[in-house]
Amino acid sequence: MSGEFADTGAAEPVWEEEIRTTDALQTQAVAEQLGHRLAAGDLLLLTGELGAGKTTFTQGLGRGLGVRPGIISPTFVLMRIHPSLADGPDLVHVDAYRLGSSGEIDDIDLENTMDTSVTVVEWGRGLVEHLSDSRLEVTLLRPTGGGTVGGQETGHPVQEAAGLSFEYDDDPDEERVIRFAAYGPRWKDNRLS
Repeated sequence: MSGEFADTGAAEPVWEEEIRTTDALQTQAVAEQLGHRLAAGDLLLLTGELGAGKTTFTQGLGRGLGVRPGIISPTFVLMRIHPSLADGPDLVHVDAYRLGSSGEIDDIDLENTMDTSVTVVEWGRGLVEHLSDSRLEVTLLRPTGGGTVGGQETGHPVQEAAGLSFEYDDDPDEERVIRFAAYGPRWKDNRLS
């Protein structure tokens, strides 16, 4: 899979599926099952608000892939590589939240690991679709209700101090909705259920 694909994400998904989980362990179990089915070259885009469970989901994927435990958010380092402890692919975990263009994604050289790893990119929509002709987009949603910032509903409580607002995850064990949208030939005949 090279970076020569021109797909910008505009294509329709080949299938979509939604799964509800009741807590973080169940979210990880869904991801672990998916991890067993992933192969080198697979690209996953994770989307969801802060605290939605993107890293929790990735931890489950890591268990399913058989990579070294200890997956944490790559927010401050942009990318972490979790090596396989078996014969499977490594897990490349990227946080693109602070990146503004696909050119900045290209600067971290994901093309170098795409063929030998499963690549998971948090906040990657609109930035990484050009890396592969197939991708699985995973959106994690939390129940609404909680706090507001500037009159806008955040979906979860907000802590305010000295005029600054900080969103925080009040309960990682609340229900989540996981929406899957599959794109490209890799997923055409490879549904989750």
